[in-house]
Amino acid sequence: MGGIFGVASRRSCTEELFYGVDYHSHLGTRRGGMAVYGEQGFQRAIHNIENSPFRTKFERDVVEMEGHLGIGCISDYEPQPLLVQSHLGSFAITTVGKINNMQELLKYVYENGNTHFQEMSGGKVNPTELVAALICKKESIAEGIRFVQESIDGSMTLLLMTKEGLYAARDRMGRTPLVIGQKEGSFCVSFESFAYINLGYTDYKELGPGEIDYITPDGVKMLQKPGKDMRICSFLWVYYGYPTSSYEGVNVEEMRYKCGSMLAQRDRGNVSPDLVAGVPDSGTAHAIGYANESKIAYARPFIKYTPTWPRSFMPSKQTKRDLIARMKLIPVKALIQNKKLLLIDDSIVRGTQLRETTEFLYQSGAKEVHVRPACPPLLYGCKYLNFSRSKSEMDLITRRVIQDREGQVSPEVLEEYANPCSKRYEEMLEAIRKEQNFTSLRYHRLDDLEASIGISPCKLCTYCFSGKE
Repeated sequence: MGGIFGVASRRSCTEELFYGVDYHSHLGTRRGGMAVYGEQGFQRAIHNIENSPFRTKFERDVVEMEGHLGIGCISDYEPQPLLVQSHLGSFAITTVGKINNMQELLKYVYENGNTHFQEMSGGKVNPTELVAALICKKESIAEGIRFVQESIDGSMTLLLMTKEGLYAARDRMGRTPLVIGQKEGSFCVSFESFAYINLGYTDYKELGPGEIDYITPDGVKMLQKPGKDMRICSFLWVYYGYPTSSYEGVNVEEMRYKCGSMLAQRDRGNVSPDLVAGVPDSGTAHAIGYANESKIAYARPFIKYTPTWPRSFMPSKQTKRDLIARMKLIPVKALIQNKKLLLIDDSIVRGTQLRETTEFLYQSGAKEVHVRPACPPLLYGCKYLNFSRSKSEMDLITRRVIQDREGQVSPEVLEEYANPCSKRYEEMLEAIRKEQNFTSLRYHRLDDLEASIGISPCKLCTYCFSGKE
């Protein structure tokens, strides 16, 4: 995924930028970056954060960099922010999003004056550099950003910093959030709404879909009004979002309690576990909601060892991610032995880690392990965000099961598998249950997920569950 943060202040902003970006560390795993503008001009630092936290890599930069304007990011993929010199002047830019029509856009810029791009490893072009090139095809930065939003198939939220101020633009359909905070003499802009609270900022506004704002220390000017249609990613609430954040007025932690509660309501009378547990960390709040609704005790039958292990999906190799996930979870046998457990995870993607978790619970003496994913079955790879490292939809356990059952798969067949009232859906769940060795398996229904979030379903993107845009 990735996260971005920016500051426009009458004073030095470097330290606030440092902490604001750091508060987005849960959104990205590979690189972090900061750029500032001040008396020494533009300054930038980018570091690899795969094996060390953002803070430890940038502590020296905070001392050496100085500016009253700044932008930064946590990224899963490309190095950024980038510094650009152009006919529009010098600027720094950072982005969050996904470009599906890269080749088409590259052809356009090559045919219209660009001669080259810096090539990243694997022969790829940095998407942020392509966005900068597209912006520079127009006569103003605001016009260029509008052009980017109109041209990209996918999504693109960005921050752009000139010598005078910041441009903040939320992607055209509002799939990712962008909010502005304020305090005396300063404004900030952030992916996560909680990232500026401890820096003394209060909420100023949340940008609407496609909105473009220009931010200086003295105020915020809207350059493009928000569009009427929105498709914000529903998985932000299920998994990616930090518990203290809110999107479109809906808090992540509270939504997860509602999600767990609705899972418990669907389960009433069907299972009778001794304990309810969440796979730490993202399954915890869902499990609390389930326990509160069902009146079944909440417990932590395994504890996540976090002092030295990085996040489980940081390494590029799946085998290493699985190893780290296994090493981090340490069982509490007194809470497992001879117990019937109900386990809630945020989702089942490939199924590898949850199967291993289930096996170590059985090895620790569990009698039963009932599994309740906090979202519907993931049937489609995300077209709009860099949602995971999966190279193919066949990485999804659901699609592997369907392929084994059907051979040739049509959109109509997939639609039936997405319907929780269909026979094919039930048969898919039973096949996954057997493969994963769960005692029982019940996913969160899509209509219940939408109700858990509580905003109009037409404003939510649920493509990965339903295949509908």
